[in-house]
Amino acid sequence: MLTASSTYHRHGRRPLALAVLAAGVLALPGSARAAELLVSGAGWGHGVGMSQEGALGYAEHGWSYEAILAHYYTGTAIGPAPAGARVRVLIGKRVKSMPLETYVRGVVAAEMPSSWPVAALEAQAVASRTYALTAHAGGSRFDVYADTRSQLYRGPAAYTPQGDAAVAATAGQIVTYGGQPAITYFFASSGGRTEDVENAFLGALPEPWLRSVDDPFDQGPLHGWRIAISFHSATLRLRGRLRGAFRGIEVLRRGSSPRILAAAVLGSRGRTTISGAELAARLGLFDTWAYFSVARGPGTAPSTTLGPTTAPATTAPAPASSGSLKVAGSGGSEGPAGSSQGALGGTAAPG
Repeated sequence: MLTASSTYHRHGRRPLALAVLAAGVLALPGSARAAELLVSGAGWGHGVGMSQEGALGYAEHGWSYEAILAHYYTGTAIGPAPAGARVRVLIGKRVKSMPLETYVRGVVAAEMPSSWPVAALEAQAVASRTYALTAHAGGSRFDVYADTRSQLYRGPAAYTPQGDAAVAATAGQIVTYGGQPAITYFFASSGGRTEDVENAFLGALPEPWLRSVDDPFDQGPLHGWRIAISFHSATLRLRGRLRGAFRGIEVLRRGSSPRILAAAVLGSRGRTTISGAELAARLGLFDTWAYFSVARGPGTAPSTTLGPTTAPATTAPAPASSGSLKVAGSGGSEGPAGSSQGALGGTAAPG
């Protein structure tokens, strides 16, 4: 099992204010000062599997939980969980074993607002149930963390009538590929397109059900974002990866979505190659879907990038149960990182 850094999950709350404080200063018109790195991006999380904000959008457009899961996990089916399955959860320093359904009851409303449409909650229930059986975060000692390193578990404090109903309606159901449980990473917001697993998690092998797909109904609060980071702050955050004085960022390679796989940190004494994941973590970005420009005084100039600055518009396929629904979606430069570490499984990436 791969190990991965935290990813961001929805966790039932709006993350914008805290995220902006973590990442930098929100770039407002006319706010750029000398020597600022301006970043526009999309999404919130690692980008693999199910977007929670996208699941909300699909549910609002009449999709069933089966159709939502089939969209995000390519080629999968719904199958039965092992009879009598239990989950070992690391809570603090103690491992607690509990029935699978009891565990899922404590996760669904912790990961997703219980006010959301029932189909979204049901999709979360099945994804969380499957993730619990496939994550193996603690090897032989435990299965999942109780926090975002896996997926958020709050026990009885998370029980709600809506969440409990979603768990009951999908009881014993998991996502399978080729008849076997398929790990179901999820995260907060895709920005318009999800990413191939091998591009998101260091050391991950390609998996046929974890492929990049269009996500036109993802319209969460961090679907699109912009921040400004002073050169001084960027210098501090990139310490050890910067040669000389900070000059900008050059994108070298992007994934199946516009997420950055590799970039160069430009300094007055040369350039240093860095992964998209490390770059986003160091700069405090919501997602690796990002574009850069440099503001010097009254002017703004693009930082060197490769590829288009926006993603093409996409069309959402209609689920079998929804007739001929086809809705034009947006990709663009909007939307940020929701990948909690469980969703990478929760949030976490191989989390």
